[in-house]
Amino acid sequence: MSTLFQDIKAGFDNGNASTLRARLLASRIPSYMVDWVSSFLSERTCTLLFQGSPNISSPVSEGTPQGSPISPLLFLLYVAPLHMSIPRGLIGSYVDDLTITVASPAYRGTICRLQNLFSTIAAKGRDLGVSFSVPKTELIHRRTPSQRTVLSHPAIELDNHLFRPSQVVRWLGYWFTPSFSMAHHYRHRISLAQAIFSFIKCLSSPEAGVRPFLCHRIANGLLLPILTYGADLLTPNYAALRGMNGFWHRVQRWTTNNFFSTPTSILSRQACLPPIVSYCRYKRRLAALRVACAPRKANPAAARLA
Repeated sequence: MSTLFQDIKAGFDNGNASTLRARLLASRIPSYMVDWVSSFLSERTCTLLFQGSPNISSPVSEGTPQGSPISPLLFLLYVAPLHMSIPRGLIGSYVDDLTITVASPAYRGTICRLQNLFSTIAAKGRDLGVSFSVPKTELIHRRTPSQRTVLSHPAIELDNHLFRPSQVVRWLGYWFTPSFSMAHHYRHRISLAQAIFSFIKCLSSPEAGVRPFLCHRIANGLLLPILTYGADLLTPNYAALRGMNGFWHRVQRWTTNNFFSTPTSILSRQACLPPIVSYCRYKRRLAALRVACAPRKANPAAARLA
């Protein structure tokens, strides 16, 4: 199985906005909402502020406001034709990050399928006024634990650019490896959580410190999501759980101000913070419920259920 990672480049100029309007009307969106979207994308201005410079507004004919909640939604509606159904494969995206995953008995077969699919999607993109950032392309060949490691992995050629498969690819905060190992992903999560934890401790006063209820809110609202990010899809192995538990015990001692000799079995109860193993299992169950309850036409994972 091989995956191709792409970046979509598109801006809502006047032509794209009219195409989006026609697509919204064809999807039976109420006309007043379509008019609101058209007004939202038209007659936009921006102002560059420098020290001592006048506030002069300039018209902007492309793009949507960065940070607006509706901007990613409009972009997804516009590039919806790029998400087509393919045999023995899946096309997924998160806003402008597109992935193409195909499966084949041989690596050469997956490369040919990826090249053909990219040509098809690129042609659809040209009809929409959408292009792909080809130099940012990443490729990874993944295998099951029963498959042997080959000595050479074939590269892929896209628009006269040659891309060799990577050993580690980061996409949406997830770290993927050819062998589906979770150790690399959780090693980065632990390092990031440790860096944030050290920064937080430096912000508190040496004499007063942080109040216990604030420590609990920081641990539960900031450190725990950073540490367990991806646990709903990637199950941590024994080594990853050991490292996560070691860091989480430090956080629990910091929250309760306990001694290092305090048994770790009672830290979760005293700190009112969930154990890592139980919390990861809880996140996986929530993810399974979301997939099982999702409409088959809206979620590709739900469509593959029995």
